[in-house]
Amino acid sequence: MRLTGHRTEHHLDTTTGEIGRVLRHLDSTNLPAGHLLTRCNNRRATRCAACAETYRRDTYQLITAGLKGGKGTPERVAGHPRVFATFTAPSFGQVHNRPTGRPACRCGVAHDQEDETLGAPIDPERYDYEAAVLWNAHAGALWRRFTIYLRREIAKRAGLTQRAFSRHARVSFAKVAEYQKRGAVHFHAVIRLDGPGGGDTPPPRWASAELLTDAVRAAASAVAVVGPVVDGRAHRFAFGRQLDVRAIHSAEFDGGQELTDRAVAGYIAKYATKGAETATGTLDRPLRFLAELAPLDISEHARRLIKAAWTLGARKDLEHLRLRAWAHMLGFRGHFSTKSRRYSTTLGALRDARAQWRRQQAGEHGTEETMLIVAHWAYAGTGLTTAEEWLSASLAPSPGTEGEPTR
Repeated sequence: MRLTGHRTEHHLDTTTGEIGRVLRHLDSTNLPAGHLLTRCNNRRATRCAACAETYRRDTYQLITAGLKGGKGTPERVAGHPRVFATFTAPSFGQVHNRPTGRPACRCGVAHDQEDETLGAPIDPERYDYEAAVLWNAHAGALWRRFTIYLRREIAKRAGLTQRAFSRHARVSFAKVAEYQKRGAVHFHAVIRLDGPGGGDTPPPRWASAELLTDAVRAAASAVAVVGPVVDGRAHRFAFGRQLDVRAIHSAEFDGGQELTDRAVAGYIAKYATKGAETATGTLDRPLRFLAELAPLDISEHARRLIKAAWTLGARKDLEHLRLRAWAHMLGFRGHFSTKSRRYSTTLGALRDARAQWRRQQAGEHGTEETMLIVAHWAYAGTGLTTAEEWLSASLAPSPGTEGEPTR
């Protein structure tokens, strides 16, 4: 991103309140490009590959810290019961897929992995686009309800009341959302069972990966969220039948049966930079008008999902879902990565540590003086300016000339 403006650091006398000499001054007009260049911090790989990679690595560190310690999380968490769970959406109609138990799809074709029809409905006219969009819109609420049910199920298996559970154990988690090819959101989550003080305290003796796995399955099958009534049709949302829960082990893979800390963290982090545009072929930016869809090269399935979100978003009784603002995300408006407070470090803490390291590398070791900072920055654009694009293109080697000596 390009910013114009200035920043001035003044010495401040804390006794008298008097503003003293200028310590540092930065003006964008004095910079080589005439702008202050800063990160856009967009997590989507389709919008900014560099910032997305930083986001992915930070997510990896966040997940890893909650699995084996570090970044302020004690190493003892590696011995706590931990599972890796995947929660899917229910069916909204038959879609083209690559079934494991049959040689071909229900349509009779054996699709390869790159087939563009994967995830698209076999019969679009019978596909439940309304429920698919509303499922995405309620997926976040369903997850929150699941975390409540999970604590109840663990307490039941431990022979505790719900009120007494918090004095014996705590559930910590980190999750990311991923879009399936059909455009439905599902969740990947690391769930850990700690003592009452979180990762700083050992779990109770009755805590085990088996108990946690059983509780996750029971809570996922029981939880549901009541949705809206649309034209006389009542909606109710629950997780799909496909639920995968596996214990996480610190050992290396054993015949492909055991999950390691590193494998889980890498698997979750790779989805942190992907949105609906990666899996479903939809958009990576909001729409202002539905007419913007007409010239866009997107799949027909994505087009129908967006139109369904746009149509539902016009209803007064659904305005709280903000479906038009999130039509490009097919109705899902939640955060892609979330965690409980005691799971591990935060993305903000990782960014602050990185900024501090850069200041140290630049020789800015701080000052004991109290400062007053006066700054004003205005957005000037994203990407290269027209002149910079021309210069970049002129410096790029012509096709077929790579590797030739410069004359």
